Amino acid sequence: MIPFLHLGPLTIPTFGLMVATGLFVAAYVLQADFGRRDTKADAFLIIGIAGLAGIVGARLYHVLESPGEFFADPWHLLFSRFGFAWFGGFLGGFIALVIMARRLKIPLQLFLDICSPAACVGYAIGRIGCLLSGDGDYGRPTTWHWPWGMAFPQGVVPTTETCVQWGWPSSCRVYPTPLYEFFIWLAIAAFLWHMGTKSLRSPKPPGQTFANYLILTGIARFLVEFIRINPRSFLGLSNAQAASVLSILIGVMLFLWSKKRSLQKA
Repeated sequence: MIPFLHLGPLTIPTFGLMVATGLFVAAYVLQADFGRRDTKADAFLIIGIAGLAGIVGARLYHVLESPGEFFADPWHLLFSRFGFAWFGGFLGGFIALVIMARRLKIPLQLFLDICSPAACVGYAIGRIGCLLSGDGDYGRPTTWHWPWGMAFPQGVVPTTETCVQWGWPSSCRVYPTPLYEFFIWLAIAAFLWHMGTKSLRSPKPPGQTFANYLILTGIARFLVEFIRINPRSFLGLSNAQAASVLSILIGVMLFLWSKKRSLQKA
């Protein structure tokens, strides 16, 4: 892992670098989607605002997951470079997109449909930052010592458990869950892009691409959490799993509602 890049007097956190890269690539994806729909909007401005709102939301959600620690030392936790929650990032970015859709006078459901593939791509690339920095988003030790298991002894949040592997004590190899999420979210992005392509050929009810985004990313995160090291709270689920269940339910309701509304208009 490479938590920091040292370029002369400059020290660049790889997590921040990959988040910035993810936002940049997401803006290109969004601009391409606007282009194929003949929609006039500045994708780079939209991603910049939504990305900043997402980072703020992710930070706030993370620190408020442990209110006791937060109120004991709020300023340090608020401005720490470490600790961001996926669902908080989603909420922050979503609120920003709702506001921008109104300002751009683009129907909200259509706007969210267009932004969904770009959001997946940005998230996927950001997860590589988690992998490079070893920031604790990895999974639990691999039970069967899978060959793709990784150790993060020098990570920002190092793997400190010791396992006996190949007859010798060493740092435990853990599931590289950021890599899992990288590939899964790119696959979801490709599927959502394909949905958009089909809707251009044969119009679909607006909101269905976004509904699939909520359902598929919710399922993916729910499953990945089973091998993550996050503590369990609500009904034996981690906070991220509880948020994932909510995401899936909202996605299913939105999908059914948009389909019903479309049939009523037909």
